[in-house]
Amino acid sequence: MLLLTLSAVTPAASVYVVIPGIIQQAGTGAFLSLAAAAVVGLAMAFVYAELASAHPIAGGEYALFGRTMGPLVGFAYMGMNAIGCALGPAVLALGAGAYLQAIWPNAPSVPIAMALIGVATLLGVLNIRTNAWITGAFLAVEVSVLIVLATLGFLHPMRGAGELIIHPVALSGAMLASAPVATIGLATAVAVFAYSGFGAAVYFSEETVGATHRVAHTIVLALLLTVAFEFIPTAAVLMGAPDLKQLMASANPFSDFVTQRGGRALGIAVNLAVALAILNAMIAILLVNARFYYSSGRDRAWAAPINVALTRLHGRFGSPWVATLLAGAVVMASCLIPFHLLLVLTGAGVVVMYVLLCAGVIVGRRNGTTAHGAYKMPLYPLAPIVGLVALAYVLYANWLDPDVGRPSLIATAAIALLAIAYCVVMRRRRGPTWAVTGPTEEPI
Repeated sequence: MLLLTLSAVTPAASVYVVIPGIIQQAGTGAFLSLAAAAVVGLAMAFVYAELASAHPIAGGEYALFGRTMGPLVGFAYMGMNAIGCALGPAVLALGAGAYLQAIWPNAPSVPIAMALIGVATLLGVLNIRTNAWITGAFLAVEVSVLIVLATLGFLHPMRGAGELIIHPVALSGAMLASAPVATIGLATAVAVFAYSGFGAAVYFSEETVGATHRVAHTIVLALLLTVAFEFIPTAAVLMGAPDLKQLMASANPFSDFVTQRGGRALGIAVNLAVALAILNAMIAILLVNARFYYSSGRDRAWAAPINVALTRLHGRFGSPWVATLLAGAVVMASCLIPFHLLLVLTGAGVVVMYVLLCAGVIVGRRNGTTAHGAYKMPLYPLAPIVGLVALAYVLYANWLDPDVGRPSLIATAAIALLAIAYCVVMRRRRGPTWAVTGPTEEPI
């Protein structure tokens, strides 16, 4: 469960794809942004862990919301997540081409993305334990990249950690200037998403022995390891970069840093390892999406023939093979959508999910729907309050971004309305007893 969850988070891809934007925005203030985001991430891990321990269901978040806040909220989010499952992974897959260009100049991003998804889909049909070992092996390569970054940075430090904390600087025109607190705060809103994905553990609960106890600890441990894997190498590069202006102006600061410090051959090897990390992430994410589709079919969310197909299990591997093939097909098709539009359609989805998680754990405590869980977060209700305050700021930061953030909020609101409308129609057809079922329960 831990290997699959960390693979879904894909720390190396987060470092190479997400964190460069944070450095461009906040400069060395990225150190503080990532540190603050880690606090928010820990709060969300506690929230996730308590809900998942009480309801370890393969449907993931929609099942958590349905069990704590009622079927209308659960199934409405299920509709939103169905779109997110189709579009979100395509963003990651399309980024793989940039790292293959080290040996394949002008590599075509769409065919490469589709090929990665195809391989990941075929592997996803295999037994879950087999996939855990496959992703674990790839994860070892991924972590080695981050160790290389940290080693190169710490071996030749140009500045200390105290300088990053007390005097953070950012690029202003062609000069370095003090990074404004507001800029560091806005970068923190992005940094929160660099750590996201640790909640994927809940999707594998039904295939895990003793899930009610293990899923909570896996989620918290996954978050702590993710922070270590992403924060430490980033701090090392910020401390070891010979030229901060060059680092902050680069579109691929970590690739450039490795080439500069370790040579071109090491730079090529690291870029290939990052592309492999993206493949690893695609395997884990498609496994997550397949279990989501499987659970939605079990809950009769679609037309009867679709529900039957989605709940078919492979005779030998025990995997939801039809749901896995569907997960791969819809992501592959999404690669044909313009990249900027994909960002707009998926950018704010995690915010909505986190807000509902915080609300769900509070409601669950009040109505007793999480009382039977094996895990209870420390210092309740501090974690959900910290989460909601931080998410309010993230929403504000997104609204200030006219390019992606604000359109993404509007698009997410439109998708939510469509999902609610679908849920209302299906509820009328299914009747008032339509509810989220679990692994040992028969659909009503």
